[in-house]
Parts: sequence; structure tokens; C-alpha cells
Amino acid sequence: MFETLKRYRRIFVIVLDSLGIGGAADAGNYGDLGADTLGHIAQRVPLAIPNLKKLGLGNLHPAPGLEAQARPLAKYMALREQSAGKDTMTGHWEMMGLHITKPFKTFSEHGFPPELIEELSRRCGRKIIGNKSASGTEILEELGEEEIQKGHLIVYTSADSVLQICGNEETMGLENLYHYCEIARELTMKDEWKVGRVIARPYVGKKKGEFVRTANRHDYALKPYGRTALDALKDAGYAVISVGKIYDIFDGQGLTESNKSKSSVHGMEQTIAIAGREFTGLCFTNLVDFDALWGHRRNPEGYAAELERFDEKLGQLMPLLGEEDLLILTADHGNDPTWKGTDHTRENVPFLAWSPSMKEGGNLGEADTFAVVGATVADNFEVEMPEGTIGRSVLDRLR
Repeated sequence: MFETLKRYRRIFVIVLDSLGIGGAADAGNYGDLGADTLGHIAQRVPLAIPNLKKLGLGNLHPAPGLEAQARPLAKYMALREQSAGKDTMTGHWEMMGLHITKPFKTFSEHGFPPELIEELSRRCGRKIIGNKSASGTEILEELGEEEIQKGHLIVYTSADSVLQICGNEETMGLENLYHYCEIARELTMKDEWKVGRVIARPYVGKKKGEFVRTANRHDYALKPYGRTALDALKDAGYAVISVGKIYDIFDGQGLTESNKSKSSVHGMEQTIAIAGREFTGLCFTNLVDFDALWGHRRNPEGYAAELERFDEKLGQLMPLLGEEDLLILTADHGNDPTWKGTDHTRENVPFLAWSPSMKEGGNLGEADTFAVVGATVADNFEVEMPEGTIGRSVLDRLR
């Protein structure tokens, strides 16, 4: 079958969630002028990421300890976001061809409007507590006992466009928690309340210090606003395998297989296992810990350590890829851990493309959209991008 393709039999797209490289021309419109996730981490923490350096990350974005290589392995370029916003769904949807002109709502500053909270409380039959931007573990320590003892409902948000509801599996029950989230999803379809995702956050434990979130999380995401490169690939009969948050981000649309990840390291282990399998198509991986554990919590040291763990796994993945395979590393937005607040940051993102069959690496310049990724994948498999999508393939430059 490879002979019928322009170039590659398997493409692995790995999203290092929030690894921005600064330089967004419109960063000032978002209050992010000067933000630089990778650059500022490198300034704070000496990075030991030899595989990313060999690919040419330092050629794309020189920083302390990220020296340019004389002969980088990968083709590299900076991608500029065209859509409005700086969240996970906007970045990924654009990556696969959608141009989002209206950013998703966030409520991190003041919590959700009283009208939404009152209606949600009425429909669920429970008093709502929390209603603020918070870490999921911290809000459980603060309010978990009250929820269990009084039958209240913990609702909170983050810097992302999300409404999250906690529920104790033993006292509230999973089905009740999921039902409340379904109500919240229905309410937040209104334009003024529209969040990208409603997330059920189940936990177990009876008192502070014992609360642990379980693996029964469930996301109620918006459907993509149109057909994407993923739909085109699936409809043409190719494998579209997701790892990590990809299923949630696209609400399962356009996928033939999905794999939940416990962590970014686990996500790379799953990707490595998939690389040992036979398939023709796309493996699309999101590694969320960079963003969720370190970016939002403004922890450059933790972020640096996560990059080093990723680099080690990258070194295990690359030898498994053959001449008919293409690896693309990119990101969906920035989240500078040295920046003010806890929100994402508007930044350009990296594009590193490598295959053992490439003659040499080199600079591809800059592109005006993340949709280069989806367009290149579709072009490789000779699949038409859906009507209304954006993006231009760079497949002919990946030699």
C-alpha cells in the first residue's frame, strides 16, 4: 500500500501540550507580549534534552543550553496561530484544519455567573460550593469534607475553558455525578456560558489527606465546529489512533481507536507500543502534563524535568521508526511558567518533522497557521481536506 502513498505509511504527531516558543505577533492583544515558555524555562533550569537538541529545537529557538546544531536531523519551523484564543481545543482544532474565530469562554477570574450557578443548583437539587478557579487537588482538600457531609456539589474552573464538577464515588455515586455533568453541558451550550468542556472529576476518600481522584474522569466536550483532517483520514479507511486527551478534545470525532493516558510518560509509552504495531495512518498523541502539572502551576523546574522525561522516551521511540514513518513534534499554545497569572500564553509553537529517510534537516521558516500539520498529513495520504478548512501542506519540503 505504501507505493500508493506520496511518502509515509505511518505518521506520528506528538503534541507537547503548551510548549510555546514565544514570538507571537499578536501576543500583546492577549496580555502576553514577551511570554516564551521554552526560552524562559531554559533560562531558569539547565535542560538535558539531547534528542530534542539533535532534532534542531535549539536551531528553531536558541536559548541557554539549547545550542544550534551544525547538522540538525529534523526540518523545523515556527507555527503562528490564526484562530482567536489560546486554549487547548482551539489549538488542536486549528491543527486539524478548523479556523476558530470566536474564543471559548473562560471564567477563571470571577467564577461562573450567578445565573448559571443558580440554574445548575436548581436542576441538580444540590447547593453549589467552590465556583472559582482552583487546582483539583487543592479544592478537594478545602471542600471535600463539606461535600460529603452536607451533600453539596463542588463546581470549579481553571485557566482553561472548562466547568468541572467533583463527586465522591462512594457517597454521590458515579452515575449521579455524570448526570449533573450532562445538565451542566446542556446549560453551557448557551453562547454566553459556552465552555469547551464539562469535566466529571470523581474521587474517593472520607477526609482531608485521604482524597484521591480516580480514573473515572469523563469529559463532555463540544463537537468540533466542522469536519477535520481526522474525519477525512477515517473516511478514507486509514487508521486514526489517539493517545491521551485527543479523544476528549475532538469528542471522539474522526478517530478509529483511542487510548487513555495516566500521565505524559505513560502517553509516550503507549505511543512507543503503537510504533511496534503494523498500521497505515496517523497516531495522534497529546502529552498534557507539561500544561496541567507545571505550566498552570507556574513551576519551571517541574516543566524542565517533564521535558527531560519526554526526551528520554523520545530516544526510545526514534529507533523504532523506519523510512516509511514520519514524526512531527508540535504544541497547541504556550503556558510560560514564569509568566503572571496561571493562564495559557499566546505564543508561536514549534514544528519539528523527522524521518530516518530524510536526507538532511533544515529551516522551513514560519507558517501562518497550526493547520500545516493536518494539511501535511492529509496530503501524505492523498486525502482531500474537508471543505472550509485551512492550512497548506509542506510535505514536498520534507525530503
